[in-house]
Amino acid sequence: MTEYLLVPLTFLTSALAGAIGMGGGVLLLTLMPGLVPVAAILPLHALTQLASNLSRAGFGWKHIDWTLAPAIAAGGLLGAAVGGGVYRHLSLEWLPAVVGVLILLITWLPLPKPRGRGQFALALLGFYQTGLGMVAGATGPLGAAVLARYRVERDWLVVNTAVYMSISHMLRCLAFALLGFSLGPWWPLLLAMVAASIVGSWAGTRLRRFLPQADFQRWFRWLVTLLALRMIYLAL
Repeated sequence: MTEYLLVPLTFLTSALAGAIGMGGGVLLLTLMPGLVPVAAILPLHALTQLASNLSRAGFGWKHIDWTLAPAIAAGGLLGAAVGGGVYRHLSLEWLPAVVGVLILLITWLPLPKPRGRGQFALALLGFYQTGLGMVAGATGPLGAAVLARYRVERDWLVVNTAVYMSISHMLRCLAFALLGFSLGPWWPLLLAMVAASIVGSWAGTRLRRFLPQADFQRWFRWLVTLLALRMIYLAL
């Protein structure tokens, strides 16, 4: 029953993402090793984050910019195919260590981002986001700087980050299904996590206006770093 600890953790991390627009997915991913088998971590994470991001986008539907979606989806399809090929050849024994190292790199290194504001930049974002997400799980912060070139208003950024992450997670879920992951044994836990993620998105959306962001990035980086090191330690 230890896996059901993920239900309150899903609520808290989804509320965090609803409040500030990112961070919840990577935080949840770092907490999953040791609570569910390695083979289930990335598929369950993708499904839960799909619910979290869809609900966050739904709660802020007035801010959705639908012109962003087609190019991101087109790039994401190719990214899912490429990332799925890489995932298929990874050893599950070492998967938490690989994910932990990738999270450290994403957290601390200035990763390349698509340039410009056109459709090609959005397609590159979809490819990058979904392809890397197949092996790293949580890559939401990668696209924040890209969307900020279009608009910097907070609600717009939070909601449209949720939109492009929903597209990415939907494609990842499809890829994991094609790779043979079965949801059969996981339905009770998954339904509980999905419900917790939706309630968390609702709570985070309500809290968004009250939370300052001054020191969040610095403390969040150190928290994620410690949890990523835990993932590597568990794999070793």
